[in-house]
Amino acid sequence: MTRSLVIALILAFGVQNPEPRTPNQERRTKNLEPGTRNPEPVLRVGFARPGGGYVTETMPLEAYVARVVAGEALRNSQPAALEALAITVRTFALANRGRHRADNFDLCDQTHCQVVRAATAATERAAQATAGRLLLRDGAPASIFYTASCGGRTEIPSAVWPGAEDPPFLPSHEDEACRGVPEWSAELRDADLVRALRAAGFRGERLRDARVVARSGSGRVAWIRLDGLRPDEISGQDLRVAVGRTLGWQHIKSTAFDVRRAGDRFRFTGHGSGHGVGLCVIGSARLAERGQTPEAILAHYFPGLPISGVSGLSGISGVRHLPDPVISLTLPDEDEGERTAIERRALGARDEIAKVLGVAPPPTITLRFHPTVDDYARATTQPWFTSGAIVDGELHLPPLAELRDRGVLDRAMRHELVHLMTDGLLATRPLWVREGAALYFSNRDAAPPAAVRAPCPGDNELRRPVSAGALTSAYARARACFARQIEQGRDWRNVR
Repeated sequence: MTRSLVIALILAFGVQNPEPRTPNQERRTKNLEPGTRNPEPVLRVGFARPGGGYVTETMPLEAYVARVVAGEALRNSQPAALEALAITVRTFALANRGRHRADNFDLCDQTHCQVVRAATAATERAAQATAGRLLLRDGAPASIFYTASCGGRTEIPSAVWPGAEDPPFLPSHEDEACRGVPEWSAELRDADLVRALRAAGFRGERLRDARVVARSGSGRVAWIRLDGLRPDEISGQDLRVAVGRTLGWQHIKSTAFDVRRAGDRFRFTGHGSGHGVGLCVIGSARLAERGQTPEAILAHYFPGLPISGVSGLSGISGVRHLPDPVISLTLPDEDEGERTAIERRALGARDEIAKVLGVAPPPTITLRFHPTVDDYARATTQPWFTSGAIVDGELHLPPLAELRDRGVLDRAMRHELVHLMTDGLLATRPLWVREGAALYFSNRDAAPPAAVRAPCPGDNELRRPVSAGALTSAYARARACFARQIEQGRDWRNVR
C-alpha cells in the first residue's frame, strides 16, 4: 500500500495551505439507426453481503427494472404508477450505469443506487409494457431522481445537494396528490443527538438548543442553529444523515419538519419521506388511482422531458452512446445529487494542474468520498483531522459535507491530484518535497514564505506527527521550503 500524507483540516490553526483499476465497461446502449433492434443491455449488480462486500450478479436490463420496481413501488399500486416508475427506474439505471465502476460492477442493490427485490407478476408486466422507454435529455438518459414521498411539494436538487444542477425538468412544485403524507414524529434524547452529531465531526458535550434558522423555497429545513456545539450550524439534510447513520433512518424521515426542546429530549414533527426531488412514489400512485396515464404522471414530475419510443421488447433505440468516464466517483447515497458537479470540478482541476505542472493528465481518476470520518480513517489509516489520502492509486476523502462546510473541498481534491501527478517523479526525494509540491500547487494564492527560514521538516514529523498543531507546523515549513526554491527559478522536478 502506498499513500500520500495529507493536508490538515484544523480550523483553529486555519491551515490554508494511472492506470484504471477495473476493465473498461460499456456505459450506454449503442446508437442505432431508426427501426433497428439492439440486444438488451445487461447490468452487473452488486448485492451487499451481511459481513461486508458485494456479490455480483449479471442480469438483463428489463429483469433488473422489474426487480427494482418491486423494491421501490408503493404496495398495490395501479399499473399506470408501476409503468411510470419502470420508465423512471430504467432511465436512472442507464444514466448511472458504472456508478460502482471502481468496485467492478455497475449498480448496487441498496438505496445508494436502487433497491432490488424479487419481482412480482405486476412489476414484470410493468417492465415489459415499457421495455426500451426512457426519459431523454439531449438524446441521452436524463439525470433524474425519485423519492418515497414529497409530502405535498417537490424539491429542487441544489436545496438537497449544494452545487447540484437545477434543470427545468426537476422543479419545486406543489403536489396535491401527496399533500402532508406521511406525517411522522420522533423524540431523541439530547445525549443521543449529541452522539450522532459528534460522530459527524461536531465538537462539544452538551446541546443546549436546536432551532431552525432558514428554510428552502419548498419549506424544508435549510439550516439549524446548534447552541453548544461547534460548528454551530448544520443543514437540514446533513442533520437527517447524521441521525440516520448513528441512530437509525426511522427517526428523521425528511427535512420537512419542526423541532423543539422538551425537557431532556428534542421533539421532531414533520411529513414526507426522502429527499423530495423528482417523481414522488406516493403521489404517482394516487395520480394513477385517479386515472392518469404513465405519460401524464411523468409529465407532471419531469416537465419537458421527452420519452423515447419503443423498439420492441428487447431493444432500446435513439439513445446516443456516452463514453467511459474519466472520473470514477464513489459517493454515499445522500451525496449522489452532487455527482455531476463534483466530476466537473475534479476534471477541471486535473486539467489545470496538469497544465501548470507540464505533465500529461492521468487518463482515469478514482475518487472516493467516505460516508463518515471514522470510515475514512479506517480506510486510509490517517487521523481524523486530515482531508485526503491516496491509497493504491485511489483518492480517498472524508465526508463531502465536512469538507464543504469547512471551505476546503476544492483544495482537498487539488491537493491529492497534485500528489497523484507528482509523487512518482519525486519518489526519491525527502517527504517534505512531495508534501511541499502538493501544498504549493494546490494553493498558489497562499502567502509567500516568511523571511525567517525555519528548518524543513523531517519525514517523521510528517508521517507521525505528535499532535494536530505539530502537523500544521510541519506542513507550513514544507510548503515554505518548496516555495523558496521555486521562487529562485528552480523547476519543481529538481527541488531537493
